[in-house]
Formats: sequence, C-alpha cells, structure tokens
Amino acid sequence: MADKAGTATPKARGGITRGILQLICIVIAVIVAKLGFDWLTTQINTLETDQAEQAMTGLILAILLGYAVLIAIPFVPGVEIGATVLMVQGAEAAPLVYLATMLGMSLAFLTGQLLSLDWIIARCDRWRMVRLCNLMHRIKETPMQDRLAALKARLPNWLAPFVVNYRYVMVAIIINTPGSIAIGGGGGIMLATGLSRLFNTGWMIATIAVATLPIPLAVWFMGTDVLH
Repeated sequence: MADKAGTATPKARGGITRGILQLICIVIAVIVAKLGFDWLTTQINTLETDQAEQAMTGLILAILLGYAVLIAIPFVPGVEIGATVLMVQGAEAAPLVYLATMLGMSLAFLTGQLLSLDWIIARCDRWRMVRLCNLMHRIKETPMQDRLAALKARLPNWLAPFVVNYRYVMVAIIINTPGSIAIGGGGGIMLATGLSRLFNTGWMIATIAVATLPIPLAVWFMGTDVLH
C-alpha cells in the first residue's frame, strides 16, 4: 500500500523488510548447512570404514534433530529452508527432510498441547496481554464441544461446517499454503493448534505426516525439477 506521494507506508515497508530478512535467513541457513555438511562429510571420509559409518549416522541424526527444532520455532521459515535444502542436496535428502519436518511440527504441536494453561495465563497477566489471557481462560474453562459450537456460530454458514468438522484438513491446507510464515509458519501454526485443545494427538500427528509428505515424495520420485 502506498501513500499519496506514491511511497510505501511504514506498514508496507515493514512487511517488505521482514520478507527480505526471512529470505536472507533462508539463504544463510542453507549455505551454512551445505558448507557444514560438506566439511563433515570430508572429515568422515578420512576415517576407517566402520568409523565413517558411525560418524555418518551421527551426522544424519544431528541434522535431523537440528532441522526439526528449527521447524518447531514459530515464524522461522523452516519449511522453505527444507525446500531449498532439497534443491541443493537433491532427491537423496528427501527422506531426511520429510522426517525432520514431520518431527519438528509434531514437536511444536505437542509443546502447545502440553504447556500448562495456568502457566500461560500467569505470563499473559504479568505482561498485560489481556486478550490472549482471556482466550486462554476460555480454553481452560469451556468444554471443547462448547467452544466448537461457539466457533461454528461465529463463522459464515458456508464455512462453518468445513472449519469445525474438517478442521484437520483445514490445518493441513494452511500448513501447505504459500505465505503461511506470515501467521507463524509451520511451527507457529502447530503451536497454536496444540494450545487450542481442539485436536486429538494421534489424529493430529497423522495429519502432519500426510500434510508434509507431498513435496519430499515428489522430489524423491521425480527429482528437484518439481520445485522449480
């Protein structure tokens, strides 16, 4: 959006700046990951065969855990980093990226689900976050079915059944929607999903497993050309 003089408003400039910073973060993270992976691989290749296999296994596990933690952090463009890693490393990285993405999003969901609502309410009250504090109170004190009914009543008639009855599908769609970083990215979305207390743990993890599969699976079978 621009003002009368044709220049971007502060809000628009802020959005552009955030986008540029996110892009820079992605590039830096991928470059560091690539250089680190190549260096460690070179060091591993100098070891004896048995030692090299053990070291490579440890490296893969370290990458898996590190990327999973990155994915779980709200507003970190972890999925975009994963896609870029696939472009750089090729199809052989697809299983690793898939497992890490699924693990990271599951970690974010479980974190939100297991966090004490009393603890969150106390922090919100201390920091004068009134609206969030009231929301957490409603989540704590209102049964799930009542909250679903209230949500359905507030939504348009054509949208309410989908959002309420097919909420797992809705979450899967949001995860894969371009630009989801603006509402927290995969980690932020899953954290909020867990905090809502509206989702069954098993079904949600199954949803994550399915929702994060298409891109790594496509790269695995068809190569990185599908990302262009």
